[in-house]
Amino acid sequence: MILSMTGYGKAETIVNEKKIHVEIKSLNSKNIDITTHIASLFLSKELEIRSYLTQRLIRGKIDFYLWSEDINTTQNTTFNETFIHSYIEQINKISAKENIPTPKDNWWEILSKLPNIVQQPTVTEVTDDLWLPVMETIKNAVDHLIEFRQQEGRAVQAKFEDKLNNIASYLKDISKYEGCRIEKIKQNILDGLKSLRNAEYDQNRLEQEMIYYIEKLDINEEKQRLANHLDYFTQTMNQEDNQGKKLGFISQEMGREINTLGSKSNQADMQNLVVKMKDELEQIKEQVLNVL
Repeated sequence: MILSMTGYGKAETIVNEKKIHVEIKSLNSKNIDITTHIASLFLSKELEIRSYLTQRLIRGKIDFYLWSEDINTTQNTTFNETFIHSYIEQINKISAKENIPTPKDNWWEILSKLPNIVQQPTVTEVTDDLWLPVMETIKNAVDHLIEFRQQEGRAVQAKFEDKLNNIASYLKDISKYEGCRIEKIKQNILDGLKSLRNAEYDQNRLEQEMIYYIEKLDINEEKQRLANHLDYFTQTMNQEDNQGKKLGFISQEMGREINTLGSKSNQADMQNLVVKMKDELEQIKEQVLNVL
């Protein structure tokens, strides 16, 4: 099954009066590139998180977000008395020095606007009671992202199948023009020789040269190799393994055969079919960049 590198997953849980949020975004990349945005409370677990993401997501540009919010804020919020006393002392001192009136009825209004007045209790260690539910939430978010990748992958695979069928159809149509193309080439050479007055030539040598020239224009090998590549591409994308890079290599080989067909197909209808095959292949290559 094809898996896309594009994905999105999120999950939430509540533990120890904290609401935990996990959000993961994934885009295409040659390798795995993880950027984390982790709340300071869980920074000690960053290596564990990165290892898990690498193991599950394998490839892609990953943006990982983990943050928490307190549910019972009134219970967890306290005033920082040390800062309050310091601010009052400094305000009184500066007021006396500069002969500025001190606040009378609006102390709290002034103090509430100053930094570090309210303090949150800090947790220096993430216990298993807290971390295990958080890790489970991360796993759920990753599962949702992988489901997204699978859904996108099915759409990409349908596009691949459509484009491969189109190329195979154009390849089949090329055969219609091969016979008349060779006969036309032979006739053009003979007509050219007839137009030369009093021209003498060795008939056997002429036949040898014509055979050599026509063999140079033969496209049977290119057609067979391209057909093989189309089959191999189909087989590869139906495998369970992560096959994005391999599909990229196969599409490059397909491009080489199509280009050779174009260079040998000195006939307008065949050239038109080659152009159509190139267009289908370019669309395949664009999609391959997003395959895991």
